[in-house]
Amino acid sequence: MKAITGLLSLLLLAGCTGGKAQEKQSSIKALWDEWYFTFSTPKALPAQVTLVKLLDTDGYGYVFQTIDQPQGDSVGKWDTHNGLGSSPFNRAKSPPQMIKFCWDSIIDKRVYETTLFFSLDTQHKMVSSEPDWANPKETYYFRYMVIGLAPEGKVRVWLKNNGDPDLLQTSTQITTVSGSDLVMCKNVTKHPDGYVYYGETPEFIKDKKYPYGNW
Repeated sequence: MKAITGLLSLLLLAGCTGGKAQEKQSSIKALWDEWYFTFSTPKALPAQVTLVKLLDTDGYGYVFQTIDQPQGDSVGKWDTHNGLGSSPFNRAKSPPQMIKFCWDSIIDKRVYETTLFFSLDTQHKMVSSEPDWANPKETYYFRYMVIGLAPEGKVRVWLKNNGDPDLLQTSTQITTVSGSDLVMCKNVTKHPDGYVYYGETPEFIKDKKYPYGNW
């Protein structure tokens, strides 16, 4: 899953450009072995992530094709606590410089391509620590990231916050495109024959106005 810096060129060829991807990050040292990212969606407004490429602060690139799929219970707006903590699949050794991913917004019936560039603020927060809220003798690290996927292709990023409300990473540079602007995600979909609402979605959105909340 992990390949040395050469994957950076692949990411750039896929349309991931920007100065932040080239910042020197040698001062960022983590005291944990791995950090984790998971995805979340609002209740009954499904999305499916199909491909993720990640560049960390040590210059290592990752490609994820087995991905923990979004799940969430927010209704009308994002909850104060979203997503999961650790993940068996979505993890890396050092904080991220950037993440680029493809996702089917089933509720929008559209493929999106999202690029996240992370600030030094986020990277430094991820290697900070404090006593764990459940057991002050243990150490809590801010190494659990949640990426929210909502209708209209809206994306948010949080860090789990030691039992307190999630920390919205407002300094993250987020770009989402679709349609003819797709590059890496062109023809990448789990729904090549179109999108069908399933489960509780049809009843949940009945008589509601799109996008079914404020995201």
